[in-house]
Amino acid sequence: MDLELVKKNFSMLCTKSRAVNQLTFDEDLNVPDNRPDIGRMIQKKGEIQVEEVQVSEGTALIVGVLAFRLLYVADTPGRKVCSLEGKLPISETLHLEGLSGGDKVCLKWEIEDLTLHLINSRKLNVKAVVEFQASADELMRVELPVDVKDVPELSVKKKTMQLLTLGVHKKDTMRQKKEILLPSSKPNIHQVLWDDMEIRGMDLRAEEGKVTVKGELFVFVLYAGDDADNPLQWLEQSIPFAGEVECAGCTMDMIPHIETTMLQAGLEVKPDADGEERILQADVVLEMDMKIYQEETCTILMDVYTPEKECIPQRRGQLLEQLLVKNYSKCRVGDRIPVQDPQGKILQVCHSDGNVKIDDIRMVENGIQVEGIIQVRILYSIGDDDMPFYSMEAAIPFTHVVEAAGIGTDCVYYLQADLEQLSTTMLDDSQIEVKAVMNVNALVLRRWEEEIIEEIREEALDLEKMERMPGIVCYVVKPGDTLWDIAKKFYTTADSIRQLNELGEGEPDREQPLLIVKKPLLF
Repeated sequence: MDLELVKKNFSMLCTKSRAVNQLTFDEDLNVPDNRPDIGRMIQKKGEIQVEEVQVSEGTALIVGVLAFRLLYVADTPGRKVCSLEGKLPISETLHLEGLSGGDKVCLKWEIEDLTLHLINSRKLNVKAVVEFQASADELMRVELPVDVKDVPELSVKKKTMQLLTLGVHKKDTMRQKKEILLPSSKPNIHQVLWDDMEIRGMDLRAEEGKVTVKGELFVFVLYAGDDADNPLQWLEQSIPFAGEVECAGCTMDMIPHIETTMLQAGLEVKPDADGEERILQADVVLEMDMKIYQEETCTILMDVYTPEKECIPQRRGQLLEQLLVKNYSKCRVGDRIPVQDPQGKILQVCHSDGNVKIDDIRMVENGIQVEGIIQVRILYSIGDDDMPFYSMEAAIPFTHVVEAAGIGTDCVYYLQADLEQLSTTMLDDSQIEVKAVMNVNALVLRRWEEEIIEEIREEALDLEKMERMPGIVCYVVKPGDTLWDIAKKFYTTADSIRQLNELGEGEPDREQPLLIVKKPLLF
């Protein structure tokens, strides 16, 4: 017969499938009829807009667009600053082994390169390289034995360990709408030519039944005023925001691992109370992939025996994990960037934006070393009324080590890096100083395989074997021996050995002789 085990359930998240695809674009596009000829390109920017992810057996189809924007000087009298937008369709299939129709796919992407080349004043060539990373996670229910029900004379061996289990796994979105009122010194808005929105300094915390979100929304807008000749104006503002997302089962002592993606960012011009175009409404939608973990102390049943029966455990290997470290760190970088081939003296830095690109991650002694660059775009003005705006790009390298004491080959880690602060300052009329602060956060887990008891068969003792065993044994303690192991070997109990040898608490000393008396058999 089988002994009845008492089991405790745990949840673990395992990666079911993973895929990486690189998509290239090389398209010629005509300038829309409602836009003037292109004379000189100032600045470009691209973004991926995913409209749908169709999941089927073994594949995930990504449907969306690569949207790009161009700020340029028109090849017309007056050389006005103009902008245009374009979209390139995306329909990319990623092969994910083992994927089924009901699975949720986590999708990340990065525009690794975007180049706009002017063929003529009415035609552009757009080249781009986009990398998609897709993964599907699988929730696993793990049963661990913690005890045996109602068996007399049963000796049990248990092991206490810290385990990391999944408490909550969900996706949700959070919307933020913020209004910006133009300063009284600025003219009304005639036309928005360029805008840029970034989320920086994200702070996400697990609370009771919710996840709280804090951060800053950076908004930049370049526009033509409605005064005579539509003078160019710009405005940059940082807006703090706070919100929360419902998260049933979440508690303050849990460990959040949350990845955020800006799904939507729009800027709309609205009239004020007087009916004048002086309000900018920013509308941002963030997608949050939330994995909320909890640490649990669990005492697991490792072995059993009784002098009355033969107990034969059936075991299986089970992957378990525990938290090694959750580390929030900051990396400060800076550089002085010379302005290449300036067309005139720099008067002012108008705007800068950036993003973190990680090139290499590897484990080092007691830490994780991260190498990469901060890609920075800088829009500046010069003393030329006919062509006042120019742009430059720079890459600032960094190397940073996230401390993780005890990390090794038995560990897995999840790394997040984002920009918290970015400042660009004129040092002189040909040099710009860039300073940046990055958040580099790591969640490090130790994984190992534990031999877990799945069931215990109970059989009658081998009486012939028992009779052959001597009634009294003098046993010398070997390295690694415990009283429990010795008692099991000689079909007695640890308490009997302890009483007979007048042992105190704890384990016997190495090479200590012990007197062991075989427990009499009951027929």
